[in-house]
Amino acid sequence: MNKLKRRLKLIHVFVLGLALLTPSTVFDTFGIASLATKGHVPLVYIFAMFAILFTVFSYVHMVKAFPSAGSAYTYVQKTFHPNVGFLVGWSSLCDYLFLPMLYALAIKIYMAAYFPGIPEWLWVVLPILIISTANLFNIRVALSLSTVFVFLQILISAVFVALLIRGIIISDSSGHVFSLEPLYSANLTFSTVLSGVTILAYSFIGFDAMSTLAEETINPTKTIPRAMIALALYIGLSYSIITYFMQVHYPDVTIFSDPEAAAAEIAPQIGGMLFASIFLGVIISSNISGGIAAQLSISRLLYAMGRDNVLPRKIFGYVSPKSGVPINNILISGFIALTAVFFDLVTAASFISFGAFTAFTFVNLSVIVYYYVQNKRRSSKDTVLYLISPLIGISFLAIMWYNMDVQALILGVTWNIIGFAFLLHITKMFKKPTPMFVFDETASTKEPEAVDSRVDSNLN
Repeated sequence: MNKLKRRLKLIHVFVLGLALLTPSTVFDTFGIASLATKGHVPLVYIFAMFAILFTVFSYVHMVKAFPSAGSAYTYVQKTFHPNVGFLVGWSSLCDYLFLPMLYALAIKIYMAAYFPGIPEWLWVVLPILIISTANLFNIRVALSLSTVFVFLQILISAVFVALLIRGIIISDSSGHVFSLEPLYSANLTFSTVLSGVTILAYSFIGFDAMSTLAEETINPTKTIPRAMIALALYIGLSYSIITYFMQVHYPDVTIFSDPEAAAAEIAPQIGGMLFASIFLGVIISSNISGGIAAQLSISRLLYAMGRDNVLPRKIFGYVSPKSGVPINNILISGFIALTAVFFDLVTAASFISFGAFTAFTFVNLSVIVYYYVQNKRRSSKDTVLYLISPLIGISFLAIMWYNMDVQALILGVTWNIIGFAFLLHITKMFKKPTPMFVFDETASTKEPEAVDSRVDSNLN
């Protein structure tokens, strides 16, 4: 059976992860987050970053133990039970499957507003075709496109901040650029921070997709953890800086006609219509970039489940000898993403939140079970790393679960009921064991030349 090839280095994994998280998301969420946090968005971003880091650390521990393409699906399968692993993997599917749809729907919202005479479904179909075409080629094609789009987002963010600073200086006769108001004020409460974290934590959803690239990464037990931690820190710090200056310049977002689309109104105010047009172009390209990275991840998760024969192996476990990518999974996920023409942004986001938080919760639990319980890593240092840290991660996730939209819970539970029924089918009512892939940890951590030579021999 053909296998994935190790080609990715630290910078490649970081860029793909950054593309999936979409750096420009900070502009989409600023208005609504400012309302929820009463003007303290940068403070809450810092808090959210530290909250999510505990879950990131749990992923780091599990990547080192099982550096395979299955992510949470594999970790829970190996740590708890194949049946539980299947259900977590199934739950994660609704996260990954709906991510490309989310990006396509975001593009539709922007483009439909600017070009109302064109059928809205076209703004869903075109992005999905671009995304799927990019992923059908060698992974380096997707990486190259993602690199370009990520660079554009970073560049436009830097220009956006520079224009904000100029606007602050012009509007403030004293010339003061800095203020403590976005970080602390008299109306700041802990409940305000928690309500804001529930919103802004979505900005970090997707970092776990980097672990699905483990079998295509050189030295994954070191590269993936470094990339995951670097990504969480970059997103948290950069979002805090950008929203700090946005909040200083616009402390009250109720002045906008649509606070939820505050960034779209801010852009022409600080840079004129030319900058606003460029800003829109970058937002569109960033959503395409995120869609490419999202579909890349779901195709690898489907590959892991297909290789295990949980899903039909001939279809989902197939890797093209020519391109080295699971092309069947890309085509299937592309067709599923096209159903976005029947959904709205809220529905898609609801599926994503449920799947992501399910995976995050079980990965934290996997660390406790695998290291602290099964391998008895219980020294003072190990207790902090493998018990206290994941418990803190679970505590923060409990806040997210408590504040989750009811529709998200209903959709998520329904999706998992379907998954449980499918599990009963493939195990013949648990009379047969769930198919499992016997992962070769030694082979996974070999030098790339040795692994590639073995893969090449399989292709001949």
